[in-house]
Amino acid sequence: MIEVNLYKNVRDFWRDRNSEEFRELRRERMMEWRRENTSVRVRRPTRIDRARLLGYRAKQGFVVVRTRVRRGSRRMSRPNRGRTGKNLATSDITSGRNLKWIAESRTARKYTNLEVLGSYWVGQDGRTKWFEVILVDPTHPSIYNDKNIGWIRSKNQRRRVFRGLTSSGKKARGLRNRGIGAEKARPSRNAHGNRNK
Repeated sequence: MIEVNLYKNVRDFWRDRNSEEFRELRRERMMEWRRENTSVRVRRPTRIDRARLLGYRAKQGFVVVRTRVRRGSRRMSRPNRGRTGKNLATSDITSGRNLKWIAESRTARKYTNLEVLGSYWVGQDGRTKWFEVILVDPTHPSIYNDKNIGWIRSKNQRRRVFRGLTSSGKKARGLRNRGIGAEKARPSRNAHGNRNK
């Protein structure tokens, strides 16, 4: 019962982001996180309630990494007249992906032997967003022998974040909707376009 109340209190604290305590804590964290590297491995999740909902367990084989991503898509609009520069003064990083998916992909490229289980938002300022990405080692015995998380060692789950199999990837691919209006989303937009219609 004490553990359930703890998670409930943490969840309520993160929901009320206009409270005095949350604003002060966020201000201190932002000043500290801005000085850190882009990806930082953390000892324990900042939001333990969200991490456990996504499948995190405090055991060997689980790794939590806080990743920083620049907000926004294009820095400048594409010029439509006159002389243009070599790169046309654009900087597009999203290309149809949301920032959470981008954070997961960059983290997976750094930790090549781990698979991405999921991620959640932990903070943002005017130019940056921070996400904590939960990674799993599929070859670790504690993961390999766990019936709840052992599915991640399957061949179908290899490099799953780069194939859009995480929750944020499925959302960006339009797989949250079914039926009318989602006829072109499955099995994927690319596969639907290649069908001989």
